[in-house]
Amino acid sequence: MKKSPNPLIPAKRVLAYAVLCLAAAVFLLPLFWMISSSLKPEWQVLANPPVWLPNPPRWENYREALTYLPFGRYAINTLIISLGAIIGHVLSCTLVAYAFARLRAPGKGFMFLLVLSTLMLPYPVTMVPLFALFNQLGWINTFLPLIVPAFFGNAFYIFLLRQYFLTLPPELEDAARMDGANTLQVLWRVILPISTPALATVVIFTFQATWNDFLQPLIYLQDQSHYTLTLGLNFFRGSFQVNWAYLMAASLVVVLPVVLVFFLAQRLFIQGIAMTGMKG
Repeated sequence: MKKSPNPLIPAKRVLAYAVLCLAAAVFLLPLFWMISSSLKPEWQVLANPPVWLPNPPRWENYREALTYLPFGRYAINTLIISLGAIIGHVLSCTLVAYAFARLRAPGKGFMFLLVLSTLMLPYPVTMVPLFALFNQLGWINTFLPLIVPAFFGNAFYIFLLRQYFLTLPPELEDAARMDGANTLQVLWRVILPISTPALATVVIFTFQATWNDFLQPLIYLQDQSHYTLTLGLNFFRGSFQVNWAYLMAASLVVVLPVVLVFFLAQRLFIQGIAMTGMKG
């Protein structure tokens, strides 16, 4: 006898979609307000009652905000720092993570725990010693303090890549070694081509962190020609007033690359995050 459909299932599905739509609306509301404020005349931004839709839209805010300061120079500086940090993290974290995942060495487990323990150190603890070190090296007011540390690894990215490498079958490496490949050749020709999701995750995390970073450029960069986009946005905050329309327009342009990178690589990103927890 054919079972009759459960009438509660569609109701539960509708309720679930309603809750998801409500949560999405809550998260999208700040973005909507940013877009709306970026097109408003200055007097409408803080009007009471709030003006939800600009009337009329003022598209000149984008042109005036982006030409108010040399944002092209700031964008190039930020891109240089982001690409340098991405290259450094991918190279260093891949080598260290592969060693922890596949190579045998006495005390490897203790060393891995020691690396993970650095995650518990807040940045303010190391901020002053790092500044003193980079000042002695003569690196202040250069991009080096923002790029070179990436070539010494990152505990979180090492953990992600190690977990992913543990999910790969060791038979692939055994076959490559039987063909005469050494450790670096195995890593380069066998492991990395099938580790795209994990590497994409590291790239996205690094790009987002460096592109949005404000504190470290503020500490190490003194010349305005070396400023990044986040430091440039701070110029719209005066001592006595804030040009909110220009700030919202410039902020929206600055955040777009991060959003685009995530949406273009979200499938690899989700796959990389999911695979890192499959094996301990």
